[in-house]
Amino acid sequence: MNKTIELRTVAVTRYITPLREGGSLPALAEADDDFKYVLKFRGAGHGVKALIAELLGGEIARTLGLRVPELVFATLDEAFGRSEGDEEIQDLLKFSQGLNLALHFLSGAITYDPVVTEIDAELASKIVWLDAFTTNIDRTFKNTNMLMWHKELWLIDHGATFYFHHSWDNWEKHALSPFSLIKSHVLLPQASKLAEVDEKLKALLPDEKLREIVNLIPEDWLHWDDVDLNPEEIKEVYFQFLSRRKAHSQTFIKEAEDVRKLLL
Repeated sequence: MNKTIELRTVAVTRYITPLREGGSLPALAEADDDFKYVLKFRGAGHGVKALIAELLGGEIARTLGLRVPELVFATLDEAFGRSEGDEEIQDLLKFSQGLNLALHFLSGAITYDPVVTEIDAELASKIVWLDAFTTNIDRTFKNTNMLMWHKELWLIDHGATFYFHHSWDNWEKHALSPFSLIKSHVLLPQASKLAEVDEKLKALLPDEKLREIVNLIPEDWLHWDDVDLNPEEIKEVYFQFLSRRKAHSQTFIKEAEDVRKLLL
């Protein structure tokens, strides 16, 4: 039986350095538990939706048995960052007061390089299945979002999953659609066991587990101006999206397998 998912909450005590990756400006920071974290800010470009994507994508991956750094809720005090000299970062910190999200920092980890490290077919298939399921547009040769740490592969940065929520239109259609952007996935050439891992992975994600993961989303992140839904209704959409997509997994598996045939 799967353990109940619980996330710790830490308070950020020290801003160490920005990690200038893309437009989100995550940062390396230290918290009151004396650990270092990669901090994702609610005040960054895509706001709380990127944090929700990070939370759902990361915890779904973990539930599937894939390695993901520990995720924690991270609070930012209003006084935090006043001494920051960079005005852009100062604004980011100001607009990120309150509850944010952070990933445990894997000190000494190196970026996964497909030329250097070969991933076996089953693991590659599980990761491709995950990313097609969650519609992750950002695990490409250009930006693998995977790290090698202690000779093991770790998945990071799921903030680009669930891209339907940036427009919130036709989520039902998105739930049942193939994922054409899987063609750019860095591990697709090795993912020869998609059909074999499908039932195994779906069995790890019964609806009760999907609802548990969705219920991790703090209500504080669910007060949106661009949709006429309350926090519970927004959670229900995320749950229905995942449940329906899981039930129709053959749609995104077939897309991935068809693209693989063209690549090989």
